[in-house]
Amino acid sequence: MRSVTYSMGVSLDGYIVGPDGDFDWTAPDDEVFRFVTDEIRQVGVHLMGRRLYETMLYWETAEQDPSLSAPMLEWAAVWNPLPKVVFSTTLRSVQGNARLLSGGLAQEIERLRAEPGDGDIAIGGAALAAEAAASGLIDEYRPRVHPVLVGGGVPFFPRAERRVDLDLVETRTFDSRVVCLRYRVARRAAR
Repeated sequence: MRSVTYSMGVSLDGYIVGPDGDFDWTAPDDEVFRFVTDEIRQVGVHLMGRRLYETMLYWETAEQDPSLSAPMLEWAAVWNPLPKVVFSTTLRSVQGNARLLSGGLAQEIERLRAEPGDGDIAIGGAALAAEAAASGLIDEYRPRVHPVLVGGGVPFFPRAERRVDLDLVETRTFDSRVVCLRYRVARRAAR
């Protein structure tokens, strides 16, 4: 069965966006960009909310930007053909290799898990990830922790009153001091 993963840049105090709406501190250097590109190669479909979709639209035409590094161009070449599902009640259409849904996240994940296909089901965006987490649908959390405290904003982890035990699968520290953590949700059999 395909795994559902949640991977984003996060401040040490747990936010993906600061209180002022800024997230420039998550801009990866080339080493992290290569890592994220390798990670996205393992994804078969990416689920996202409207805000993340609108942020990621830049990559639809990124190859036209002469200032992009080779790792960034490689990311765009992997990201653009990747199938995406955008969950929004306000958008009327989406661009690129994306389709639009207005609800039914749990049903969509179950449908994607049931159909044949390779690669993980990735979730991007805190609100969508919180909805999936509340239903127990996330199999792996993959925060890329940046060495900054932003003091508030949009949290990476859902603020539900629910305990989730995790098993550490992998850690990696980059020259930029970003630390990637990979935790699998511990699904232990009841005794």
